[in-house]
Amino acid sequence: MRLLSDSIEDFIKALMEDETHEIELRRNELAEHFQCAPSQINYVLSTRFTPDHGYVIESRRGGGGYIRIVRLAATSREELLQSLYQRIGTSISGADAARIIEHLKMEKIVTQEEAELMLAALSPQAVPLPLAMKDALCAGTLRSMILSLAKRRI
Repeated sequence: MRLLSDSIEDFIKALMEDETHEIELRRNELAEHFQCAPSQINYVLSTRFTPDHGYVIESRRGGGGYIRIVRLAATSREELLQSLYQRIGTSISGADAARIIEHLKMEKIVTQEEAELMLAALSPQAVPLPLAMKDALCAGTLRSMILSLAKRRI
């Protein structure tokens, strides 16, 4: 069974493939199309179209407002890896790390198998530690992985 959130995400991504890497939508029209509340559209946008996923959202209210979704395009693989490395910092949640790995996969920097290995290494079951320590370990490990990817010739 597909979740409504998945359907909305897939619909928006399909629209972006047909257009350039930027689209404008009306939140109410999208909600009407999916027969859901506009807050459901907000949820999908705020959780699945974030900078970690490679998107920026611009929103205008009033006068029939719109949502502009822009797919970020790094000018180079190195720039993207550097940006992600800096984004990680000294602590990162497992969910945020998973989004970064998904972004790496989407940009074809890692394969599906590599992404799965990265996720397994960063999983909460990998090392039994308190949450604060897990987030710090996750950040250090993911940063090391990104450094390794940056050194790799593709």
